[in-house]
Amino acid sequence: MGLVLLFLLGSAKPISTLIDSNIIIIDRLEIEILGNSTVGKYSCSNYLPYKDTIYLNSTIKNSLKSEISMSNFECGNRIMNKDLKTTVKATKFPKSTVTITNIKPFGTNYKCTLNFRITDKTLSYQNLVLKNTKEYLEGSVAVKFSEIALEPPTKMGGIIKVKDEFVIHFNLHKL
Repeated sequence: MGLVLLFLLGSAKPISTLIDSNIIIIDRLEIEILGNSTVGKYSCSNYLPYKDTIYLNSTIKNSLKSEISMSNFECGNRIMNKDLKTTVKATKFPKSTVTITNIKPFGTNYKCTLNFRITDKTLSYQNLVLKNTKEYLEGSVAVKFSEIALEPPTKMGGIIKVKDEFVIHFNLHKL
């Protein structure tokens, strides 16, 4: 009996080798909005528990879709949090949607189609590169407030101005 148990345990494979290389399990979604103003840089982030599976080279499921609560972004202080919510019209449009489809290997990384709906506008990006690391898939897109019919915030009679361009950076954390 001991010999059989030793044989079975000796031939056991670690779990990591049992996972198919054509499957990516996503555990969490992190989105950051990064930009500049006349007084410096700003960063607002939102961490979402999000579980999903991507099947590469398959017709089963090769997409992810998540709703993002605009009121859950954290910018570092109450005033900036309020400014972001006002700017993106969070009362009228409380949720944004991110959809990632057509995920394909691209060297050691991936390419995909990204659709990001914020307010009543949808931004579409074809062949967006998702950088593949051990911990997550990472992507970034540059956006202008004017592309989504929003005005960059200003304060103190225009002395403090947020630049029109900002970056949406996201990480799809792997399990």
